[in-house]
Amino acid sequence: MSYAKLDALGRKLEAIDHAIAILSADEATNMPVGGGEKRAEAVAHLSGIRHETFTAPDVADWIEAAKAEDLSLDDQLSLREFVRVHTNATCLPSDFVRRQTESNMRSEQLWRDLRIKNDWAGFAPALENVVALAREEAAMRADALGLAPYDAMMEQYDPGNRAADIAPIFEDLKAFLVDFVPAALEAQDKQRVARPQKSLKGTYPIEMQRELGLSMMAALGFDFTHGRLDVSHHPFCGGVPTDVRMTTRYRTDEFLSSLMGVLHETGHALYEQGLPRELGHLPVGHARGMAIHESQSLFVEQQIARSPEFWQWAMPVVREHLGADVLEGWTVEDVIGEVNTVERGFIRVDADETTYPLHVILRFEIEKALIEGELSVRDIPEVWDAKMTAYLGHSTKDNYRDGPMQDVHWPAGAFGYFPSYTLGAMIAAQQWAVIEKAIPDVRNHVAAGHFDALNAWRRENIWSLASRHSTPEILEKATGEPLNPAHFMAHLKARYL
Repeated sequence: MSYAKLDALGRKLEAIDHAIAILSADEATNMPVGGGEKRAEAVAHLSGIRHETFTAPDVADWIEAAKAEDLSLDDQLSLREFVRVHTNATCLPSDFVRRQTESNMRSEQLWRDLRIKNDWAGFAPALENVVALAREEAAMRADALGLAPYDAMMEQYDPGNRAADIAPIFEDLKAFLVDFVPAALEAQDKQRVARPQKSLKGTYPIEMQRELGLSMMAALGFDFTHGRLDVSHHPFCGGVPTDVRMTTRYRTDEFLSSLMGVLHETGHALYEQGLPRELGHLPVGHARGMAIHESQSLFVEQQIARSPEFWQWAMPVVREHLGADVLEGWTVEDVIGEVNTVERGFIRVDADETTYPLHVILRFEIEKALIEGELSVRDIPEVWDAKMTAYLGHSTKDNYRDGPMQDVHWPAGAFGYFPSYTLGAMIAAQQWAVIEKAIPDVRNHVAAGHFDALNAWRRENIWSLASRHSTPEILEKATGEPLNPAHFMAHLKARYL
């Protein structure tokens, strides 16, 4: 049977994907600097082999023959996803995939060196090459999929989402936040008059912070027989579902930034570990897309870990690992005031949940213009500065490392990814609204450090669906309605006003 041949092909591709994922995770955590060039060549070569294997002429024949076979409903959904992924793969020539992979990896390696030096002039030529290749990719994908170029790029991260649907939601959210952030800042100032802010500054050894993070990961349900925690320049969750590679970064003068990063990445990891293992070798068994992925990480970080109930449980855990005098004299309300501090800042990954979407919307607007050829790389700093000033009141003129060089996504060629972050935040709020109805005492569960019921709901309604449906379809199946930003806005109002 032809479907059986596709199933066997999936196992070959899974093996290659496994190798690429672990090599890539190691490249960001343990690889010596001098290994960069050969590592880029190795990953590029494996990517080329994968592409050639998946796009071999026989595969298209197997797909066509499988369409006529008597398949179960699950196998039909699997075949549909196989067709979607195959179409996206066959529209890119193998030599292009190799060339782009190597260019993107070398660009990312250069970015790591030049960002800290604030050297936009030195980095810009590499980014120009990345953008040129991304435009080529977008054009080829758009032609094969019958989509606009930027939609074709978004399709790689969030199947089913379209810029025409997202842009108006982002415009409404931007208009809401431009007024809401000042109101939240004013409310915060009033609270601090009544309850002065305490300081978390101190000395927190990295090993003690690491043990705290591991403890929190275990409580949330992370399976350490199928994953680990490391350190990297930029926190991420990578690897494969049976070997999840999570990373964070530490500061010794405070512990919250690392801890919140660990909690965020644990949300990603739980999703990966919760995918149906029996389908892991097939496209239908993979995570649906980055908006759903971000909804799971932000669900843990924002909906759970920034709630007062979470800190009722977490404060004793923090003291157990960092010392009995840590948070001495603090109340839950004090901690909540700290973890939910509203502040207009330069850095997206350090932003609070009220300002974070404005960082994302800025990037969405710029990268969409880049892919569509309406903006050139040399003009990015000026446009970035104008939008940052308008949206968040900060100028980034001549401050490239805190401006357009701060993220790894564009240096690595990931265009169409950024919307996923804010879509994920909105989806997370929408999920929480449904869960509170499904599990009326869920806040008591969180306060006791019991997360099994939350994980069970997400496993049944999100994780187990994997890629059986599109992003919008999964959201509607899980919550009973399409994406509704009103839930996110209501969440922000309740928390900050």
